[in-house]
Amino acid sequence: MEPNLPDVVLWSIPAFVLLTVIEMVSYRLHPDEDAAGYGTKDAATSITMGLGSLGFDLLWKIPILAIYMGVYELTPLRVPVLWWTVLLMLLAQDFFYYWSHRGHHVIRILWACHVVHHSSEKFNLTTALRQPWTSATVWPFYLPLIACGVHPAALAFCQSANLVYQFWVHTERVGKLPRPFEYVLNTPSHHRVHHASQGGYLDRNYGGILIIWDRMFGSFAAETERPVYGLTKNIGTYNPLRVATHEYAAIARDIRAADTWSERAGRVFRGPGWQPAAKAGAAAAAFAAGPVTTAAPGTGGAAATASVPARGTASAPESAL
Repeated sequence: MEPNLPDVVLWSIPAFVLLTVIEMVSYRLHPDEDAAGYGTKDAATSITMGLGSLGFDLLWKIPILAIYMGVYELTPLRVPVLWWTVLLMLLAQDFFYYWSHRGHHVIRILWACHVVHHSSEKFNLTTALRQPWTSATVWPFYLPLIACGVHPAALAFCQSANLVYQFWVHTERVGKLPRPFEYVLNTPSHHRVHHASQGGYLDRNYGGILIIWDRMFGSFAAETERPVYGLTKNIGTYNPLRVATHEYAAIARDIRAADTWSERAGRVFRGPGWQPAAKAGAAAAAFAAGPVTTAAPGTGGAAATASVPARGTASAPESAL
């Protein structure tokens, strides 16, 4: 029997709108010159990406639900939907979310999906809406929950609750919370670090609701200096189609330019900044001979080099539109 659970995202839409309006007004009444704030084109792109993701997610859910239901029917295990089991399912879902999120940062073909969410150089509540249109890469990470007897509808509820929680952490208007909250929960301070492009902040704080996973698995970083948001090589476009697909296009270009099949595989399955040893050595030698001193966009003032940091794309950035 399918669990009768509420649509958390649908019920939260009025709160999303209200909180976004309040945040916008707060910048009008109390400007912060150091904060990234709002940009009209940027916010419009984020909202467009969010609306588009709703439609594309419906398409991806058809085959994913079929796989989940197949696994659920095959397993003899069943987890009843009770108040305390829902809490345990939320905890378990958040654990697997951590590994899904981490995987989508360190494997380039997965990063091609997730990079959309990091492509804004602003950080506000509309950034939370900047969601990918190719989220079909997420589902394998949750198969263990289905195999353990969690109904797909219960998993969907937990995923929605996790997504709704993360909305409010996309803001610069909330400083650090009392230490017990900062130690256990994902907070705006922790998530600002996650969206930053500085070297010490890159690929940190993957937690959804809880930050304890990052503390346990060595990926935590506290907020110290003010973050610089975006990618190490920003894409410079507000075109939603390019925002959604630019990293896939970069992967295709790198595959075409690759010399060997092992390099082609590396361009797809290794990290976003991976270079084959020979090319990395040649790039390092070229840099040593004549370093480029112009700062790369989104690097917080670091000099641009031939190698690509993890939070970026190995190909040239798209032109602005």
